[in-house]
Amino acid sequence: MKNAFSVFASSVNRFASSPAATGAAFVIVLVWAMFGPISHYSNNWQLIINTGTTIVTFLMVFVLNNAQSRDTNAINAKLDTLILAIEHADNRLVGLERLPVTEAEAITADIESVGIREVSADAT
Repeated sequence: MKNAFSVFASSVNRFASSPAATGAAFVIVLVWAMFGPISHYSNNWQLIINTGTTIVTFLMVFVLNNAQSRDTNAINAKLDTLILAIEHADNRLVGLERLPVTEAEAITADIESVGIREVSADAT
């Protein structure tokens, strides 16, 4: 089930970011707008677009979040590999996103303080 959703989410993500999807959305809104005068801008006319956009937006949040999460995990794995491959790299950064917030903030603060000291030393 999890793999099927990932495949589905990837397909939807590719389509949603395509020119065809933008064109389809434009055509749908254009057709809806053309029916406004015909239906005398009725409540049903407004309800159709409001309901449709709400449903699509609600579902797209989950699909796009899945795609973004997978992309983020892949980028983190690649960065971890690069950190481990560099001899003098700070290996505390590997898996930083999986650490408890307090530990991650402490490591980040330590790295930032070292960076500030190095910049100050270079300036003098």
